[in-house]
Amino acid sequence: MTMGRRATGTLRARRLAHLFAATAACAVALALTGCAGSGEGVRVEGPSAIPETHARADAETDAETDAETGAGAGTGGGGGTEAVDVRPSPSPSAAEAFDGARVNIAEGQTVGVGMPISVTFDRPVPEAERADVERRLKVTTDPGTEGSWSWVKDRDLADGQRVDFRPRAYWKPGTKVTVQVGEGLTRHFGVGRSLIATVDVRRHTMTVEKDGSTERVPVTAGAPGMETWNGTMVVSDKQPKVFMDSRTVGYGDSYADWYSYAVHLTASGTYLHENPKANTYAGRRNVTHGCVGLAADGTAKRFYDQVVPGDVVKVTGSAETVAVGNGYGDWNLSWERWKDGSALN
Repeated sequence: MTMGRRATGTLRARRLAHLFAATAACAVALALTGCAGSGEGVRVEGPSAIPETHARADAETDAETDAETGAGAGTGGGGGTEAVDVRPSPSPSAAEAFDGARVNIAEGQTVGVGMPISVTFDRPVPEAERADVERRLKVTTDPGTEGSWSWVKDRDLADGQRVDFRPRAYWKPGTKVTVQVGEGLTRHFGVGRSLIATVDVRRHTMTVEKDGSTERVPVTAGAPGMETWNGTMVVSDKQPKVFMDSRTVGYGDSYADWYSYAVHLTASGTYLHENPKANTYAGRRNVTHGCVGLAADGTAKRFYDQVVPGDVVKVTGSAETVAVGNGYGDWNLSWERWKDGSALN
């Protein structure tokens, strides 16, 4: 099934030589801080879990890939049929929006079932141009998948700089996806096995459902006044070590240290990571500054080793729900509200 559209006009593919670095995932983290806050206190050690191919969007290279694979024709998901969209070329202003456009998923990457496709732009797209821009976005899946684009106010970007695609329900494991952005930028990726972790902050437990099996893990979450965000979050990346500094979020000298096996959940700095305090309090009491802590007895490493970007972490029993644009909070909207965010709805 094919969702979204892409023009077949004669507009030249422009070269998109903007870096969205291998260090981009690290650069994202550099703008973040430790537990549920924002600032400049996070440093990372070791390579990001986001592949290096995330770094570049090169229209000429992608155009060549389209020519070799036939992706530009718009292959329908599942049936192998071709659906060619014949439309006028986009207006000059809408076409310019794709100069410097970036996609959050690397070429050939395997992601978890919750990963949205997120396209960001160098400049805000005015409301009057959004429908035209959306028509130049195309998602093809095998098997067919119901989904929709929706404009998201990103925590760190201006309104109109981000549009996301998500299915009605989580991706089906094994789904193959092609996304085309404007005239030249294409990404092919796959959906891996399903992993959904549910953190119950009142019971101090995390239930991990993976490939039909269930495991319960003791955790410690945000202490009163520093509660972990409620709602559904999606893993954006993970790092073997992250340095967190409490001074950047107004928590004084509470912590300034490296934390291991850090699974990144929100743009405001929420992680699920190894925390020595969890050795004592996991399963018993919430004592963190907003992150979810796992014990250093191998529990944190075991969870870290099986997680991939796009896996789902749901938090229940807490207070405020994470914003849609704070990382990938897309799943916190109902399907109807999500579709309402499309300029074509």
